Amino acid sequence: MIEVEHLSKIYGSTSAISDITFNVEPGEILGFLGPNGAGKTTTMRILAGYLPATSGTAKIAGYDVYENSLLVRQRIGYLPETPPLYPEMSVEGFLHFVARIKGISPGDRTDKVKSAMERCSLQDKRYTIIRKLSKGYRQRVGIAQAIVHDPPAIILDEPTVGLDPRQIIEVRNLIKNLAGSHTIILSTHILPEVSMTCSRVAIINRGQVVATNTPENLMNELTGSSSYEVEISGEAHLAQQLLQNVPGVNLVEIMPTSEKLRHRNQAENLTHLRVISQSGSEPGKDIANLLIQSGFGLHEMRRINATLEDVFLQLTTAEKNLPSVTDTANEEEAA
Repeated sequence: MIEVEHLSKIYGSTSAISDITFNVEPGEILGFLGPNGAGKTTTMRILAGYLPATSGTAKIAGYDVYENSLLVRQRIGYLPETPPLYPEMSVEGFLHFVARIKGISPGDRTDKVKSAMERCSLQDKRYTIIRKLSKGYRQRVGIAQAIVHDPPAIILDEPTVGLDPRQIIEVRNLIKNLAGSHTIILSTHILPEVSMTCSRVAIINRGQVVATNTPENLMNELTGSSSYEVEISGEAHLAQQLLQNVPGVNLVEIMPTSEKLRHRNQAENLTHLRVISQSGSEPGKDIANLLIQSGFGLHEMRRINATLEDVFLQLTTAEKNLPSVTDTANEEEAA
């Protein structure tokens, strides 16, 4: 549905984005994730036809955004970071206005506006002047104007910025309900937004896409190994030495404990260990067996996986790229 190939935008001597390539499948929500200034908004504006690219191509529903700009605009809904609203208009009046300028036929406008208001839960605010709405409701109106013509593709640039936690949840649920019938690109730097909303992620840093994959695969690729947190009763340093010799174990650390837990741990002779395995190894069963057979009391053992925050921090503070779905597929075909 959305195809971006080797897209670049240069302002004078400054490169805003450089050689960006990614795609979004029909009905998918792609999280376009990156720190402030990474190039997210520039990319969104190019896809929406607001800015021309310096080089590269972008297609939506098979149409080039530069060569077929009008056809593309008819097939996208765009919500910039600041919703394009007329504060003196009512919600319903504004949506009728948008429907008219987007070319919806007069006979269909009422139904399209009604449908957009229902999907965005705006029926009770239909006669309210927009400037009197809360920020959360104004954001809903912004999404409604993006979907009023029922476009196949929707581009949302920071749709929850500035909202309170309840409003964020409401807008997040609204976006998730749009998936399937629409293809969505969601640009954000808010990590929970991606993990709770998106089926796939593209991470951009300093104008370049450094990883594309599902959130789960990105987290797995980050570590390439497992880690375990273990709570035992017994001599900490002895347990550390024993576990260090387990096949597949890379590192064993004695973990510091909080002041709240320190008195309990001392009274019960409890120790917390973190065991990091080598890439491709799963020594959890051997760890548990050795501790029990050596006379240690095993109170708790749990596997710890990398989080999306770990992925984000590593990819936006280092020059390390993770394999994309396409890269992985190509490697499998070559094998």
